[in-house]
Amino acid sequence: MSARERLTDALYGLGWSTVKKLPEPVAVRLGHALADLVWKRRGKGVLRLEGNYARVVPGASPERLAELSRAGMRSYLRYWMESFRLPAWSAERVRGGFVPDDVHHLTDGLASGRGVVLALPHLANWDLAGAWVTTALETPFTTVAERLKPETLYDRFVAYREGLGMEVLPHSGGSAFGTLARRLRDGGLVCLVADRDLSSSGVEVEFFGETARMPAGPALLAQQTGALLLPVTLWYDGSPVMRGRVHPPIEVPATGTRPEKTSVMTQALADAFASGIADHPEDWHMLQRLWLADLEPRPAPAGQDTEGDAA
Repeated sequence: MSARERLTDALYGLGWSTVKKLPEPVAVRLGHALADLVWKRRGKGVLRLEGNYARVVPGASPERLAELSRAGMRSYLRYWMESFRLPAWSAERVRGGFVPDDVHHLTDGLASGRGVVLALPHLANWDLAGAWVTTALETPFTTVAERLKPETLYDRFVAYREGLGMEVLPHSGGSAFGTLARRLRDGGLVCLVADRDLSSSGVEVEFFGETARMPAGPALLAQQTGALLLPVTLWYDGSPVMRGRVHPPIEVPATGTRPEKTSVMTQALADAFASGIADHPEDWHMLQRLWLADLEPRPAPAGQDTEGDAA
């Protein structure tokens, strides 16, 4: 493990061990202070966030984008402050911390025994939404997690989410999809953050007027298992309570090949995500490249070799 990896692991460990003990007002102020500090440094993540917001809010002035990125970093640090504190929240605090609209789409789907896939973008606090599901609805679910470096950090995240009642599978490896499919065929619940393709082989979609890739997994799981596919969007409304919406189900097209059906369903998912992101752009925590125009190699100036722009 490198020195940087050891520092990263230690900082996350400090967050889970220390921040959860702070009084909530103190944690909120700390989150704002850290967010403003990072925002003022204008690092790569903040600049990428502004570049992504420029797609979401076309025509926004530099001043407006800077305002959005500051609010976005505060929202992002709120996510982390809440996540560090979630293991210490009471069941009552979790139940009262999230108010979803149209949750009947989820409860009706579970009652039908079909199995349900919830697909979310990186909006607000998806971990809090998951904790609400396991606590308020008393429904366990299965999700996947990106393998982080160092391995000890990945283990921390798995332990954290398992402590909230989730079954966590590693994103890498070929067994995750089969396990998710089995859970759904048994009438279970699967939750996936699905606005960023980690495999570079996802489905191309139109997203805020440009081409991006999103994972095919949610659509393929719904097709193969008969499960209901429900988009979910989240947002903060300024209060301690997070809000959300369970969107109507995305149906499997009656005709077409599997890739064609997957493309149609993933585009419908992207459209649902876009509606929530457009309404609350500051709560979309996308500090990475997403659109193909940002991922693909750019032409090099005359006389220079072309070099790929890695994401």
